[in-house]
Amino acid sequence: MPRPRVHDLERLLDAAERLVVETGAQGVTVRSLAAAAGVSNGTIYHAFGSLGALLAHVWLRAAGEFLDLQTALADEAEDPVAAVVAAAGTPAAFADRRPEAARLLITVKKEQVLGPQVPENLAADFLALDKRLIAFLVGLAVRLWDRRDAQAVEVLTACVVDLPTALFRRAFAAGEPISEDSRARLATSVRAILLLPPPRKD
Repeated sequence: MPRPRVHDLERLLDAAERLVVETGAQGVTVRSLAAAAGVSNGTIYHAFGSLGALLAHVWLRAAGEFLDLQTALADEAEDPVAAVVAAAGTPAAFADRRPEAARLLITVKKEQVLGPQVPENLAADFLALDKRLIAFLVGLAVRLWDRRDAQAVEVLTACVVDLPTALFRRAFAAGEPISEDSRARLATSVRAILLLPPPRKD
């Protein structure tokens, strides 16, 4: 069997992403995915080796695209505070472009998608993604406070990860667009948090 073409693989990943959001990762089977994507079971195994590996690719693709957008939006901001606000608002901006991928990242835990073990050949990709995120947060801390310590990164994690998840989760779970009110409240909350510098460890 020849290896599927790139656009066929993307269509397969799109179908898997949609199924995970609609039914949960536990509801996705090779048969249901093959039917949704219009491919054979063999195509899935030939392209990815296993359903678990395919779902890992789904998560990596969504998270990588999200971080690319988050980095770009922060880089375009005119000052450090605006950069953090832009980074915090990325889930809403990402949902405007890739609604199902955004819902996946906000409403489905990574562990639910990956199962008990990350495929060994993809572990390095997940580690690299985690390192990119940490480097991004450290970069924001340096821009804001010329600091790279854990306390500074923790404050930025609250702004960029915890707050958006709390404010946007209900809309994402319902499959609704993020309202302008929610976006404005997030921006206001982030700016308020940043008024107080991070504590320093004694």
